[in-house]
Amino acid sequence: MSNLSDIGFPVQSEQDVNVLITETIKRVESIECRQGFYLRFADASGAEIYLQGNLEQELIGFNPHFDGKSRRKVGLTRAIERDSSILDGGFHAWANPIENEPESGDYPFVFDVPDFRMIENFQLPHVCEIQLTAFASNDFKIYASEKNYFDAQDSEPKFASKSFIPSGLFLPNENATATEPPRPIGIFAGEIKEFELKTNELSNEKFYWFLVDTLGGEVDVVADVKLISSEPQIGGIVSGQFWLSGKIIQNGTPSS
Repeated sequence: MSNLSDIGFPVQSEQDVNVLITETIKRVESIECRQGFYLRFADASGAEIYLQGNLEQELIGFNPHFDGKSRRKVGLTRAIERDSSILDGGFHAWANPIENEPESGDYPFVFDVPDFRMIENFQLPHVCEIQLTAFASNDFKIYASEKNYFDAQDSEPKFASKSFIPSGLFLPNENATATEPPRPIGIFAGEIKEFELKTNELSNEKFYWFLVDTLGGEVDVVADVKLISSEPQIGGIVSGQFWLSGKIIQNGTPSS
């Protein structure tokens, strides 16, 4: 499983990735920035791919996203650039900040932005609204109820059914240094408000989408069907570790 398979692109090899790029590049919208350009592919299912190109017109990377329903208020405190590509990046933020106090709220966390270089005109710190997508990993679990979630925890302390740990702010291992940029990773649990088994129209592969209410606000969760061991239901609880990708809401709509 991968972030791509969470939105219906079950790639297994570099050749699969090349095929995916070849297919999506036929159906893209070009978005120019000072450092190059993004090529945005948008599937009717909500699945998105952002291809990246430099000033020499070379493809240098790509990122997946899902255009979901979630809306949450955050306080953006600083931009985070990535070594992987000049067009990669994200933000350090606070969830659910007090009005006009960006560096306050429920907790700090980090999320990446698929069109990061299009947000450079923001003066930080800055309170705004975002759409946040969480890509599920192999530890993704669904519980039929809050009680089932609590009963499944066999160690203390037990986590609340609406909880969020900004694990991307912790050093990944003992060899890591404090100078390494924080990762867009979070461990959380939350209540299912909506869900749907979606079909990626380009690949014809299915994936699950959930609108989840967790500590700090809503989040869209996407998951490979292979991660789903039981039938979801409204009011159930999801939990796991997730890669976080967000879009800034500008003029009422997500960026780009």
